Amino acid sequence: MMQITIKGFKNGERIPDQYTCKGIDLQPTVEIEDVPEGTKSVVLIMDDPDAPHGTFTHWIAYNIPPDIHSIEHSRHSEISFGINDFGNEGYNGPCPPHGKSHRYYFRAYATTIEHMQKSLHAKPVIDKLKNSVIETAEYMGTYSND
Repeated sequence: MMQITIKGFKNGERIPDQYTCKGIDLQPTVEIEDVPEGTKSVVLIMDDPDAPHGTFTHWIAYNIPPDIHSIEHSRHSEISFGINDFGNEGYNGPCPPHGKSHRYYFRAYATTIEHMQKSLHAKPVIDKLKNSVIETAEYMGTYSND
């Protein structure tokens, strides 16, 4: 079974400030293990379902070769980064309004997709996932901006 882990915090724990707008907004290192056979590429999406106006996408990475098991803050030339809901390409960490804690889901999708064009927004990527997902893995962190 495919697994995803994020270095720097455990599943279900608070995301450290360094990975948020309160810190330096550093992209965390993501490790993906046990990618199933037949996977052509992996897609990674980080989003906040607790955002005030509906799910907010913070990070989209795709065209990840199935043999890459660690995605670090340095860019991998073979990985494409989509446009997040901040309007930026790549990672922007948690930055919720003051108040209740939000949940941030990191989901890895093993897919049969060979390649997608660069700089896509979340919706086209999610639409392509509908008929191509082999397996999914999930990791969650929390954050509040107090």
